Amino acid sequence: MSSNSAVLFNVAKCIGCGSCTVACKLWNDLEFGENNAHGFDAELSADSWTVVQYHSIKNNADQSVFRFTKRQCMHCLEPSCASVCFANAITVDENGAVVYSPKKCVGCRYCLIACPFDVPKYEWNKVFPSVMKCQLCADKLAEGETPSCVSVCPTGALIFGDRDELLEKAHAIIATSAATENMEATHYVNEVYGEKQAGGTRWLYISDVPFAELGLPASVPKKSIPGIVHDYTKWKPGVFLGAAAAFSAIGLYTKRRLKIEEEKASENGGENNV
Repeated sequence: MSSNSAVLFNVAKCIGCGSCTVACKLWNDLEFGENNAHGFDAELSADSWTVVQYHSIKNNADQSVFRFTKRQCMHCLEPSCASVCFANAITVDENGAVVYSPKKCVGCRYCLIACPFDVPKYEWNKVFPSVMKCQLCADKLAEGETPSCVSVCPTGALIFGDRDELLEKAHAIIATSAATENMEATHYVNEVYGEKQAGGTRWLYISDVPFAELGLPASVPKKSIPGIVHDYTKWKPGVFLGAAAAFSAIGLYTKRRLKIEEEKASENGGENNV
């Protein structure tokens, strides 16, 4: 399996059947509770690693249209959750999946704060809780299989493959739709969500309606969070060394000045005695 694995989600093709959410629960042995993942008002939780959400949107003709959005861990190329995990409980495996190891987790929950997509959830109701999120079916990827959600999609809204190839395919679909003059044809937004957000993610979205209206975070920076932090922290050694040198110079200067003043005072005292 390629280390550049990714999934392309075509919003315009999703019919909201919820097959992907059920497959996720069955494969990962997750409970069907009050927050059933196939409910259109469902949110990500410790027991729902993927959800399909319903959106009623006004199109350019001021007509109401409905769209469905699949939400799960975005599996960032440079995951901020992994960068803040000092216990190394969250890592990127050889297939690109951002995976979590409960045995290493110390329960600090830094990953919940660091994620720009608000994905990881905590098992607050358990004595020995874990952080829960989509693992991109890392065990299936290791066997050369596709993620469970992708394998059951009946409309082809989910496509699994190499990220570079999927991006090429996504841009081709967008370009083709832009060149189509048929008003009834699907015309996609000229952007692939996830291509650059947070430095790039392994879940990619194309849509015929604005992404902001689908509940996808619009304020996520293009640069990865670890990259942004590095831009500041990379100067830290130089700042500390520079500060240390400056304080040392000030200390030496002050010590020298006090010594000169003491010598002058001593000389003046000797002249007065004479």
